[in-house]
Amino acid sequence: MVLAALDDTIVALATPPGEGGIAVIRMSGSKSSEIASRLFVTPKMKKKPEFKDRYFNYGFILDKDRNLVDEVLLVYMKAPKTYTREDIIEIHCHGGMIPIRKIISLAIEEGARLAEPGEFTKRAFLNGRIDLAQAEGVMDLISSRSEEAARASLKQMEGSLSSKIKEIRDELLDLLARIEVTVDYPEEDIEEVLINSVKESLSLVRIKCRKLLDTADQGRLVREGIKTVIIGKPNVGKSSLLNALVRENRAIVTDIPGTTRDVIEEYVNIKGILVRILDTAGIRETMDLVEKIGVEKSRELTKDADLILLLLDASRTLEDEDKAILSWLKDKKVLILLNKTDKPIEIREEEIRSFSDSTIIKTSMIDGTGLDKVEDYIYNMVYSGQLGARESVMITNNRHKEALIRAERHLGEALEGIDEFMPLDMVTIDIRNAWNALGEITGESLTENLIDKIFMEFCLGK
Repeated sequence: MVLAALDDTIVALATPPGEGGIAVIRMSGSKSSEIASRLFVTPKMKKKPEFKDRYFNYGFILDKDRNLVDEVLLVYMKAPKTYTREDIIEIHCHGGMIPIRKIISLAIEEGARLAEPGEFTKRAFLNGRIDLAQAEGVMDLISSRSEEAARASLKQMEGSLSSKIKEIRDELLDLLARIEVTVDYPEEDIEEVLINSVKESLSLVRIKCRKLLDTADQGRLVREGIKTVIIGKPNVGKSSLLNALVRENRAIVTDIPGTTRDVIEEYVNIKGILVRILDTAGIRETMDLVEKIGVEKSRELTKDADLILLLLDASRTLEDEDKAILSWLKDKKVLILLNKTDKPIEIREEEIRSFSDSTIIKTSMIDGTGLDKVEDYIYNMVYSGQLGARESVMITNNRHKEALIRAERHLGEALEGIDEFMPLDMVTIDIRNAWNALGEITGESLTENLIDKIFMEFCLGK
């Protein structure tokens, strides 16, 4: 992979745009300190500043006419012990758009250029400080919306996934070298022993790829949140459940059936796990056109839901509408909530069991009964009740998942080739393809254009 050299200096706002107490403007490149020295003066204003590595310098930013722009703190970080492995200047100024724009404009006039999205992290990658998987972990951490997502991102930033991928690639490289020696110096008895050894090694490597792939669904839930759809006939407490989980009165609650006609969506953090909750219109036959559209939306949302919370009124016997919903949700991931248990219970669990073997929890939105069990169920759904799962390497990125799928497929094709008595030098084509597919995860096998595309998805200033 050949990448263009980076010999210019970039500048960008590193903090979110808008008004605030402080803003941080970041420069990276060989001319960072030179540009800063032409903009910054100390209070005595007697001589050109000399920046000490990793020390804050108090002073002022002046324009070319020596007019005061802002009072700032400036810190210089000397390469290579920096985020980008280049000289970095950070200017801590007041968080108003006027001083921010002015300081960035002055830096550009002095020879810097405005950074592209993700270009600071891209330079960290290109300069060998981090690999591509670690770089993507940085962006995932910034955009994480739950403790578990942040934890997974931090582990990726630390290189847990990269280490696992490197381990597998090294094993494949070793296989390729062993096969190459046999092809160059063929001896029938040696090749027969090698074929068995290669097959065994390939099988073990394939298992490792599959184990990583098995974490992808768990990783998606942690990163994107569990899409949870609340379903039930009208007036069973769906909106009350949403309000209870969100812990605020987000949805209108009345005794009038059909109050919710559109989908209400909220995100909630349950035990560090992001849950995307959708409260839907009550499922029933209706002549009301607007309500009918809401019912159709409810049905549509369940198609790709990770979890469906089906509410049944425990104070009434199972009705035809309930039975129809139970039959319709037969093959889906459903948690059944018998709500309104603060009233005398009329529903019979054995009748529900004739339609579904899903977990049943008794709840009451009046006194909060069962809500803790609902939260436990959601947590265990992600981690299968094993806290140790938090420490494992997880695939949280679709790009990584696709690369692993291709690698696993190539390894399968290599094994098929051995079983079909193909020459080993032909089998190496599939092994090398698997090796390259895994290299895409860490960035060792990607083209410059694809790398540019990945970093364009990053935020500006990072």
